[in-house]
Amino acid sequence: MPGGIDFLVMGLSHRTAPLVVRERLAVAPDQIIETVRGLAKLPAVREVALLSTCNRVEVYIASPDPDAAIASLRQDLAERAGAEESELGSHLYVRVDVEAVHHLFRVASSLDSQVVGEPQILGQVKQAHDSAIAAGVAGPVLGACFTGAFRIARRVRRETEIARNPVSLSSVAIDYARKIFEGFTGRTVLLVGAGKMADLAARALRGQGAELVITNRTAERAAELAARIGGRVHSFEDLAGALVRADIVIASTGARQPVLTRDLVARALRKRRGRPLFLIDIAVPRDVEAGCAELSDVFVADIDDLQKQADQHRNGRRGEADRAEAMVEGEVARFLEAYRGRRVGPTITALRGHVLSISRGEAERALSSPPLASIGERERRGVLDLAEAIAKKLLHGPQVVLKRGGADPVDGAALVATVQRLFELEVAEPAATTAAVLPAEAETDAPSADKVVGR
Repeated sequence: MPGGIDFLVMGLSHRTAPLVVRERLAVAPDQIIETVRGLAKLPAVREVALLSTCNRVEVYIASPDPDAAIASLRQDLAERAGAEESELGSHLYVRVDVEAVHHLFRVASSLDSQVVGEPQILGQVKQAHDSAIAAGVAGPVLGACFTGAFRIARRVRRETEIARNPVSLSSVAIDYARKIFEGFTGRTVLLVGAGKMADLAARALRGQGAELVITNRTAERAAELAARIGGRVHSFEDLAGALVRADIVIASTGARQPVLTRDLVARALRKRRGRPLFLIDIAVPRDVEAGCAELSDVFVADIDDLQKQADQHRNGRRGEADRAEAMVEGEVARFLEAYRGRRVGPTITALRGHVLSISRGEAERALSSPPLASIGERERRGVLDLAEAIAKKLLHGPQVVLKRGGADPVDGAALVATVQRLFELEVAEPAATTAAVLPAEAETDAPSADKVVGR
């Protein structure tokens, strides 16, 4: 990016890392602000935002020294994951400048999601930027890039069919269970957790003949969801009892440790008399302890197991996804041209001010010394005008080159930075970068955090 500030992203996703690795870096929503404040203290980090979902953990950074920022962030993430840098490094990806902008635009548009077209990711991206703002670690670079992402995500939703009849990870899980049980009529489905994912699962199950049971640590939230979807509440303190009666369990809590432990499930099995139990875990970190899959008559599926089902959905929408990809490519080019063009103006202004100030200063110094000190006001004015005219003639060529080349997607940033270094120009980051690059309507694209908080 221009002005000596680069935009970059480092992270891992369902494409590069298994669930066992992703959950080690997952950050709970109530810890995001504290986490980004810590990340902002890393060397060479100017601005930072964190996106943590069940399918990805990504850190977006604006930095004057990308190599230093990447090195410090790589070490920090390894420490957070309790792993060696080499172990985690094989799962991490890094995108810088144009590639980073392109990646963010694809993520917000749900083109990089496990379920292409799912509607939750845009709200999560918006929430990531909102958290960075609340933490005081967001600035004009992140503001411009994220607002650009919101804009293209809205266009993709409006102008393509990939978001028509939107599909979520919860609904993919329901499809998975439907194939196992050949329908839900007469089945009891237990929802462990009462958040957005449970709400989406309940909507997908409504009217399909299943009895819906909700259990949650906060009884009020369970009661609210049950009233909304026509289910009933079971006490969380008697989770084992709920497991005894359930056929299918969909777990989506925000707990940091497994809620459905091997011992808990084993106790329930002793009263089930051989009835199979299907556990669908769509939480990160996982709600179902790994050892549960070893128990007789227990079948466990986590979000990575749902990948095949999600791939079928992706293939069904490939044509629309290709259209959306082309839209993203065009929007990235438009965004970068506007962004870099926006940065050329302050550099030209600073260069003009610098050169004209020197020319005037030198002319006034000459006028204060013999033999020019005794000339009249008209002659004095002529000398000053001559100095300014020469300076403007000298500025013409560099200004033309900056205007033409400064917005170039490949060499523009280097050109602007070189001019700033050669003339030691102090160019402040434009305060209105976001507004200048994108129309005001772009801000309205993303749902508010209180409306979309799914995974």
